[in-house]
Amino acid sequence: MASRKPVRNASAWSRFPYKATDYAYDGAALERAWPELHKGDCEPWPDARRVAALLRRHPAARPQGSAARDEATLAGELQDAWRAFHHGDFETAWQAGAALGALGASAAVKAAGIYAVYLEASKPRADKLLLAATELAAAASESAPSDANAHYFHAFALGRYSQRISVLAALAAGHATRVRRSLDRALELRPTHADAHLALGVYHAEIVGKVGALPAKLSYGASAQAALEHFERAVALNPAAPITHMEFANGLLALYGKQRHADAVRLYERAAACRPRDAMERLDVEQARAELA
Repeated sequence: MASRKPVRNASAWSRFPYKATDYAYDGAALERAWPELHKGDCEPWPDARRVAALLRRHPAARPQGSAARDEATLAGELQDAWRAFHHGDFETAWQAGAALGALGASAAVKAAGIYAVYLEASKPRADKLLLAATELAAAASESAPSDANAHYFHAFALGRYSQRISVLAALAAGHATRVRRSLDRALELRPTHADAHLALGVYHAEIVGKVGALPAKLSYGASAQAALEHFERAVALNPAAPITHMEFANGLLALYGKQRHADAVRLYERAAACRPRDAMERLDVEQARAELA
């Protein structure tokens, strides 16, 4: 499938507001840090071997106009997109990743999602970016259907957008069903995908919290027990990530309200105490500190 043309916001993207020197990961530093940086999303290290294997399985994932570029060149471009993401240059990560089509969709969509939620002041621009990211991820899941993250990041982008329009509006539009389908597929392909478990915990918790236990079970297959199981699995798989504890806390509040307030506070304290490994985690930690304050 042809790669999509990157979509730019009408106005300049906001800069990452914190010191980013600790998150530079120049040269070989990115490969050394990769296992910890990607413990949550299980993204494979994007070297020439990974690129070649993906393109052999899914020729439609080759970026448009890249016939003259070999796998090593494409891998270098993809690594640079991820470097930009980890450093907090989300615009560069979005543009560079989107230009690589399905090959760079994970970097592009993750950058768009984090930027839209944390740094974009304009709701219309943030929503437009999330919808563009959803479209890019959907195309990637068609071009590379055996890639777990093509499905996960479709759920990630659509889920972030759905939260902005309210859970009830997202349910009415059928977004929840599409999010669940993509997350289930991601976990079929990668059962230890911590972020997919976390997102499924959010799915169950938000639906039960909004429509009640019985309608949630009958209409969406959602339950409080499933939410807790997915949250606990995510914590076991990726305990050093602040977002893991934050989403668990939010899920407890959605399900139980004041009854689990003390547990939610403890989880936010864990998130605030995490050492951020990149710009995304720094934003998560600062958000946790703000919630506690």
